[in-house]
Amino acid sequence: MHHVLIVEDDIDIAQQVMLFFKAAGFKSTHIDDGAKVVSWVKENKPDTIIMDVMLPNQCGVECLKQIRLFSLVPVIMVTAKVAESDRLKGLELGADDYVCKPFSAAELVMRVKAILRRCSQNQHTEAEQAIEINTENLTVKLKGNLLALTKVEFDIFSLLYKSPSRVFSRQYILEYVQPSNLDITDRVIDSHIKNIRKKLKHLNFSPKIVGSVYGAGYCFNKDEIA
Repeated sequence: MHHVLIVEDDIDIAQQVMLFFKAAGFKSTHIDDGAKVVSWVKENKPDTIIMDVMLPNQCGVECLKQIRLFSLVPVIMVTAKVAESDRLKGLELGADDYVCKPFSAAELVMRVKAILRRCSQNQHTEAEQAIEINTENLTVKLKGNLLALTKVEFDIFSLLYKSPSRVFSRQYILEYVQPSNLDITDRVIDSHIKNIRKKLKHLNFSPKIVGSVYGAGYCFNKDEIA
């Protein structure tokens, strides 16, 4: 049973959404305080999060930013704001979808199902690829060949690999792999990517496995694995 976290300070909206998810076979949990979200997510690891932007004590955008430092759980942002700049900000920080109030609870359930379906397909595709990632000893093997990566390079490669259809900005990658280091610029990520590509080429794999999107960032290209 999939577990969805609903972060909403409007009790009526939260109860309505929870009823629809219950009817659809989901387990749901409700939190109405932004300050409680991050610690709860770390401990409980929900399958999806539906999060209002305007929350008491800590806004949804800040919650999302902190969550993305340790988790790629799908997040749908909900807000009364309709400005394109607000939506883009949430998406840039790592939101998977954006819904404006008022919204249909039934449509929200369908959106969550679609996101989970895509995640399942990605996991299935990953399982078929000849890549082994061991998070305990921080190693990556491509068709049995050890890709000798540093800790930071491993973190970057793993981040991209887990979401092959997603482009990550330099700033996002930097905050993910070195969240406490405020003295370096996001351009240092280019150097790490360059080193990863050199090591891929050394093993006779395409450097384009770690792809780049001009002006946007980097992504994992599963189609480049021959």
